[in-house]
Amino acid sequence: MFVISLDAKMVDGIAMVVKGKAITLYDIKKEMIQLNIDEKKASDILIRKKLEEAEIDERKITVSSSEIFDDIKKTAERNKMSISQFYKAVRESNSLSSSELKKKIKEKLLSQKLYSAIAYSSISQPSEEDIQEYYKLHKDSFTHPKSFNVVIYNSKDRRRLEEKVSNPMLYAPDIATNEQTLPYSKISPQLSNLLTKTPLNSFTPIVPDGNGGYTSFYLKDREATTEQLLDDVKNQIINIIMGQEREQVLSDYFARLKDNADIKVIRTLKDMKDAK
Repeated sequence: MFVISLDAKMVDGIAMVVKGKAITLYDIKKEMIQLNIDEKKASDILIRKKLEEAEIDERKITVSSSEIFDDIKKTAERNKMSISQFYKAVRESNSLSSSELKKKIKEKLLSQKLYSAIAYSSISQPSEEDIQEYYKLHKDSFTHPKSFNVVIYNSKDRRRLEEKVSNPMLYAPDIATNEQTLPYSKISPQLSNLLTKTPLNSFTPIVPDGNGGYTSFYLKDREATTEQLLDDVKNQIINIIMGQEREQVLSDYFARLKDNADIKVIRTLKDMKDAK
């Protein structure tokens, strides 16, 4: 229905050409819908992608099948899953086949290699003064609850768990429940981040449980917050500062690349509407 809803001419209509690589009106419209953004932002994102693809080709950056497999394996291990369980979880949560997943991972790894090649020589370790200043200005970011009071809902059937989450009063004896207090220091950073972002008296998104089933946490309460010391978060701050510096280097690089690139704008969505 999504494809049918687009004008047939739009699907084949080339909107612009970036260094010999075409962007269609369909590409732009799809990006607008998926990210809920306007035509200008969607076009800018797609231009950046084409510039990245051209840079990867020109620099002859490659990713091997073993690198893709290693990334999948590490991600599965982080989520306490086997590789087959991970494939299944991705397929059920994102509707991606294993080949589609591998393609996306390849694109991610190619981009990471490109970004490292561009930014490697331009990024320096922050000074002690920079670290201390960042800590003082962002102290609120380094406080966390001591623990979380939750009810853990677990099921082998994702759909049944979705029914329970959407209707908490549903009688579901096949869904296991377990009330616990989870200390912040004893759980994974991913789970603590998930529970920190979840409003009180509500469910977290459903996540794989690592055993072929699915889990959602009902957050009842958070115990008093505590402030992390600078020494405890120093490495985290270093990564944040260097990440921000890296993003600025990349943003400047691709802005210059865009200014100097051969970009031909052929038509826009507005042109299509005006023509009608």
